[in-house]
Amino acid sequence: MGRALDGWLLAQTLRDPGGTVALGAEAWTALLAIARAEQMIGTLAWRLNGLTVPPSVAHILADARASAEQGRVAALWEAEAARRVLVPLGVRVVLLKGTAFVAAGLHAGQGRSIGDLDILVPRAALDAVEAALLEAGWEWVKPDPYDDAYYRQWMHELPPLIHRDRDRMIDVHHTILPLTARITPDAGALLADAVELKPGLWALSPNDMLAHAAAHLFADGDLAGGMRNLWDVHCLIAEFGTDGLAGRAAQHGLSREVGRALRLAAALYGEGARLTPADRLYLRRLTARDGWGRATRPFTRMAFYIRSHWLRMPPAMLARHLWTKWRKG
Repeated sequence: MGRALDGWLLAQTLRDPGGTVALGAEAWTALLAIARAEQMIGTLAWRLNGLTVPPSVAHILADARASAEQGRVAALWEAEAARRVLVPLGVRVVLLKGTAFVAAGLHAGQGRSIGDLDILVPRAALDAVEAALLEAGWEWVKPDPYDDAYYRQWMHELPPLIHRDRDRMIDVHHTILPLTARITPDAGALLADAVELKPGLWALSPNDMLAHAAAHLFADGDLAGGMRNLWDVHCLIAEFGTDGLAGRAAQHGLSREVGRALRLAAALYGEGARLTPADRLYLRRLTARDGWGRATRPFTRMAFYIRSHWLRMPPAMLARHLWTKWRKG
């Protein structure tokens, strides 16, 4: 039986790169399209490096590796630019997500697509951090008064900022889930147990990286980018193991989310796992691509989109928020 031309094709290839020897032209087209759509073409290129692939594919993968390296350098420079601005404040600046992976030299950073610079700082330092960044050339992306007030009152981060010269965004977090969410992670513990990478720059501990990935996927978002995030989980577990993870997840109130992240990462990229019926629905959403990389299973996607809003805030607040956004167009 041939491989399914959906997200499972990408997962199977990342798990077993040698299996690409059996791929035909249609499957190669699907694999590359799905990897691009999931922002994992650099990861795929890294996994297939050194294997014999069709010449046209080799060219695409070489470009992807070069692009990922350029993205890594740009991400590290952006982190350094922020470090230079924020070091004088004396606050602990913790890198998050992809920038943290590449700055720490982790397997999860190899070939990884990196977008905005995400950092975590103490909530008490937000005003000083905001003022320093604005003084150094960052500007508001969302000047709308409602959006500004919403972020400041209810979200886990400042409104996003973009640098006026470099056109690069920074998201300044003070915790890892919205304040309106039903789960309240221990932001103080995240900061206290961070690992110093260089003077002025830190990264979360491995267990907190795993907790953050699980929180982002299952307690906040609609699973967009979920295949990439679960590859992060898979790589972090392979590199660091899970010693102490259960206790740390419980401390953050994320035991259920971390457990699901471990099961789904194992199902996609590892040796498999015993799945719940709900897990299978998550996998259906995560792998919802066709052979051209286009989104499929619209009802499943919509269900998870609605779920993401339900998780973010209580019903009455959600209704007010959606009504306000609808009126504003």
